[in-house]
Amino acid sequence: MGVIAWLVLGLLAGGIAKLILPGRDPGGCIGTTFIGIAGAFLGGWLSARFLGRPVQREFFDAATWGSAVVGALVLLIGYRLLFGSSRE
Repeated sequence: MGVIAWLVLGLLAGGIAKLILPGRDPGGCIGTTFIGIAGAFLGGWLSARFLGRPVQREFFDAATWGSAVVGALVLLIGYRLLFGSSRE
């Protein structure tokens, strides 16, 4: 997959992560979008590096989507833990 496909996947993974983990985010919608994109890249890299599951060239691969959503969730949780209390 190319960089544009990863960006689209990251946007969708960020949206899915936001649906799974609702609530107020310190960065709002734009921050969540960037976290989703970074999570998609991180999840794909970790999947290829440590799980021995290289990223497929197909956009609709379940393992690629799963790793992107999990990466976005991990980053979103970390972001909330680090910066979430600043708005309260």
